[in-house]
Amino acid sequence: MPHLTVQIREETLDGSIEAKLIRALTDAVAAVAGEWARSVAVVELFGIPEHRWGTAGIPGEAPAPVITLNLREGALTHPRIPDAPARLIKSLTEAAVMVLGETARKHVTVLIVGVPAGRSGVGGDVV
Repeated sequence: MPHLTVQIREETLDGSIEAKLIRALTDAVAAVAGEWARSVAVVELFGIPEHRWGTAGIPGEAPAPVITLNLREGALTHPRIPDAPARLIKSLTEAAVMVLGETARKHVTVLIVGVPAGRSGVGGDVV
C-alpha cells in the first residue's frame, strides 16, 4: 500500500489546495505503479508553521514540500515497473509543481522508503 506523507508549510494549506494535492499525488503514484495503487494510496498532509521550517539554517526558507513515499520494497524493483524510483520521483515532483506552481520545483524533495516484505501490517495482520 503506497503511503505518502507530505510536510508542507502551514501557510500553503488554504482549504482549497489540500484536495488538489491529494488527488495529484495519488494520480502520480498510480501513473507509475499502476491503477491498483490508486484505491489503496494514503496521503497525509502535515502543515508546519513557517517559523518551524528552515533551510540552510534560515527559518522560513523552504517554500515547497517534502514528500515521503513508503512502499513495498518489491514494487521498486518489479520488472513491470522499470526504473521505478526515478519515475516515482519525477512523477511526484511534477504533481507537486502542477498544484503549487513552477517556482516550487527547485525545492520539492521526494524521499522513497522501501519497506521489506513482512515489515508492514494492516488491521493487525502482516502484509
